[in-house]
Amino acid sequence: MTPESTDTPAWTTIETSREGYVGRITLDRPASLNTFSTDLAAELDDALTSFDETDAVRAIVVDGAGKAFSAGIDLTEHADFETKDEYEAWVAVMEEPFRTLTKMRTPVVAAVHGHAAANGIGLLAACDLAVVAEGTRMGATAPKVGLFCMGPAVPLLSSVTRKRCLELLLTGDLIDAETAAEWGLVNRVVPDGDHVAAAVELAETIASKSPAAVQMGKEAFYEMAERDYEDALDYSNERFAELCTTRDAHEGIGAFLDGDPLGADEWPGE
Repeated sequence: MTPESTDTPAWTTIETSREGYVGRITLDRPASLNTFSTDLAAELDDALTSFDETDAVRAIVVDGAGKAFSAGIDLTEHADFETKDEYEAWVAVMEEPFRTLTKMRTPVVAAVHGHAAANGIGLLAACDLAVVAEGTRMGATAPKVGLFCMGPAVPLLSSVTRKRCLELLLTGDLIDAETAAEWGLVNRVVPDGDHVAAAVELAETIASKSPAAVQMGKEAFYEMAERDYEDALDYSNERFAELCTTRDAHEGIGAFLDGDPLGADEWPGE
């Protein structure tokens, strides 16, 4: 039976909710264009981890309130620090969600509109999939203020070619949604205002499949991406064999061979 919609605990810089098997995280600093304050970065990371540890959540959508997805790091916090060590600790908090997104087993879909700049484009790139509204502008804009998008460069390197990545990083220019799709940065471009619904639909499609297969598969994907070709194949064989032993595999294959594939509410779990 599909789990009922529930509200998760209140936050100060984000909002979270769950509908069926899909969790939703909304960056909620609209007056600041959802820039990454220390609090927002920490709460986003906590919410991602919390959903990843919730069995009823099989996919997550991340979007932004107001006029933009996220315009980057909250530069008003820059004056709070002085030393290199202090700045390193500060930026480490900002980039922690990028680490979490590739470590967690639950797939995450970004629903992007308005602007995704600096850490905003980094978050977009770090999510597993991205749906973007027409008219959205995206860029690694930090050089415009004397900084450089070093953190966002890490997920960007895994999303676009080296030359495209460097073009974004070195120019600081914004690209439009169609260019982002052409470059492979986003999966889908949808009419303005439809980005959340389209991302939720994509998340629901993922959530209707075997949770054991999807979660183990995502985990394996990111591990294989870090290995050389032969080693990645050996690792893939090991994880596939492990997946074959799960209840989802036994019951899913049986149902398929009987001509009645399992629906979203019928998966037994690992």
